Amino acid sequence: MSQRKMLQLSTGALLLLLSWFGGLVLGEVSRDFSKCLEFFYDRSPPQGFNAEVYQPICQRYKNQYHFASLYHRVHRTPLYSAYTLGPADGKRPNISWMYEPQLAFSRASSEMTPFHTPLDQNVIESQAVLQDYKESNYTKGHLNPSMHQKTKENREATFTLTNIVPQIAASNSGPWNRLEKEVMRKFNMFCEGPMYVITGALPYEPEARWINNRVSVPEYMWSAYCCPTYKSKISESERKSFPTYAAVGRNDQDSGEEIVPVNVKARISVRGYDVKRMTLEALEDILGKRLGMPISLFAGQCH
Repeated sequence: MSQRKMLQLSTGALLLLLSWFGGLVLGEVSRDFSKCLEFFYDRSPPQGFNAEVYQPICQRYKNQYHFASLYHRVHRTPLYSAYTLGPADGKRPNISWMYEPQLAFSRASSEMTPFHTPLDQNVIESQAVLQDYKESNYTKGHLNPSMHQKTKENREATFTLTNIVPQIAASNSGPWNRLEKEVMRKFNMFCEGPMYVITGALPYEPEARWINNRVSVPEYMWSAYCCPTYKSKISESERKSFPTYAAVGRNDQDSGEEIVPVNVKARISVRGYDVKRMTLEALEDILGKRLGMPISLFAGQCH
């Protein structure tokens, strides 16, 4: 083979490699959670969420990782956010909402970034933006709530729309808020080590519902925790909540009652937004049936 031919082949191979590497997503939006495994029990992300439209995000703010989210690019919402719980050492922050630059540009900064105007069209197409929630009748529902995070920076990092789903206000500030406070109480009273929390959303089936024809509205919210080390002296009623416990909450008054029944005695203002407590296994069964894939949230069931 002539030297000219070998040079042509080598050049072609090099260009092929360069084009392949150029298509990789670099930084914190990547193919897995390898850079933020500390937010999962036993450093093991949930198993079973294998659709190609899901995008792992290691949520990075002020040059630190704060939690992890599995983002649904088509629905423009997270399927779940995973974090370690910590009692807040201050108030809910007053901070501008942020977005994930790398969902729009693979080589962009790996830091979540405050929204600005005008907003690049690539950002608008790649993820939810603030305009989507205006006049939508839905609040911005945190999956990783700011008051489950210890430091000011931890709490600020939760204010990214890649951690947000459209949530009815009666759920967000009512029964779901009470569940978040209950989880914090259990952590403070009984956990003797870290508590790993995974909170997510379930879309409608068989067809998704949308705000602004862009952002998927969940029919249900769900959450589970894993507290592998807890106090030995614990009442029988509390013992069933350890090492794992879970819940599913309604985000639609008119949904059926096969997953979460309605408490007809609840106040009218929150009626139909009930939250049902359940075992981890029961939640995994619901997720498996609704998502069509066997789900395991915590390695070894947190044992």
